[in-house]
Amino acid sequence: MNSTARTIGILTGGGDVPGLNPCIKQLVIRATEMGINVVGIRKGWEGLLAYTPDDPGSYVQPLDAAGVRTIDRSGGTILHTSRTNPSAVKYKDAPPFLKGTYADTTKKQDFTAQVLRNISRLDIDVLIPIGGDDTLSFAARLHKEGVPVVAIPKTMDNDVIGTDYCIGFSTAVTRSVHFIHSLRTSSGSHERIAVIELFGRYCGETSLVSGYLAGADRVVISEVPFDIERLAGFLAADRQANPSRYAMLTISEGAVMQGGEMALSGEADAYGHRKLGGIGAVTAEVLKKLTGIDMIFQPLLYLMRSGAPDSLDLMVAFNYANLAMELIRQGRTGRMVALCQGRYTSLDFGELKGGAKRVDVEHLYDSQAYRPNIRSVDGKPMFLY
Repeated sequence: MNSTARTIGILTGGGDVPGLNPCIKQLVIRATEMGINVVGIRKGWEGLLAYTPDDPGSYVQPLDAAGVRTIDRSGGTILHTSRTNPSAVKYKDAPPFLKGTYADTTKKQDFTAQVLRNISRLDIDVLIPIGGDDTLSFAARLHKEGVPVVAIPKTMDNDVIGTDYCIGFSTAVTRSVHFIHSLRTSSGSHERIAVIELFGRYCGETSLVSGYLAGADRVVISEVPFDIERLAGFLAADRQANPSRYAMLTISEGAVMQGGEMALSGEADAYGHRKLGGIGAVTAEVLKKLTGIDMIFQPLLYLMRSGAPDSLDLMVAFNYANLAMELIRQGRTGRMVALCQGRYTSLDFGELKGGAKRVDVEHLYDSQAYRPNIRSVDGKPMFLY
């Protein structure tokens, strides 16, 4: 079946990653070739919630091939982003014109109907959300409401279920490996232990793969609570065995000490997530007390998702965009583009499960030694999922 789409809408939600702009560019180029108009929705789902015809410029911008010609050379997203969840909006986060609809300002309100009205007002025939599990969960809601949707997975944690790869992961690992190696000079010069905190709320793949590729002495991931005393003993021994007298540890932001809790701060966002970060600092402080060795604590975090994408993220971003537009040309919506077993494909929303992927601890991680345990990769996917 050929598409009758005249206008597509594109939005980016959640955290920014390198690769978003190349994906947007290719979507626009292909749409232009197909004679389809493109509407860019600014600030993710917030744009479709807060848009009003009286002030269209704040949340909507037309996109054409000339306007996106050079955007693939930079990171971030020209459409900007947010963590808005229109199905559960706090009073303080609601657009002013919707605040009067709250019967109880202490409770969240579902404004999906408002989003549906705005999709209709904008004459959007197919919506293309680019995001992680949270962003795509609302896309699935819109699909159930009858909106034609083709979703594109992105997250530097690479944890969207159903696909081997999400836009942003390769660049995040590449950045991390580079900075880990760079920190070796200071760590060795001062004979310290370096504690490097990486993004990864529930999935420790960025810590696992970055530590594996950079040859870190120990790697702590979100999936396995760690014994701080045992870890201290390992790192002290690693440092002693190193002729330059230093050791390197990577740790996921979502990691927890045995008997402890995640290092959380602030109130929960629209998807129920509180701000993560700080476990690396706490770990470094305790390690110093236990070992008597000075520490270097370095949170990479936003450095992992900054700057231009690497060649792999460019490749996947362009190809996901091409695949999404091909699905639209065929009139096949309600799908997410994906990489499965090294091949580009797409999955029906009905096949997708909620939640996030996790590291295969049994086959990829030594939970006693706190190290990657990657030996036999025969038959495993490229990114070890």
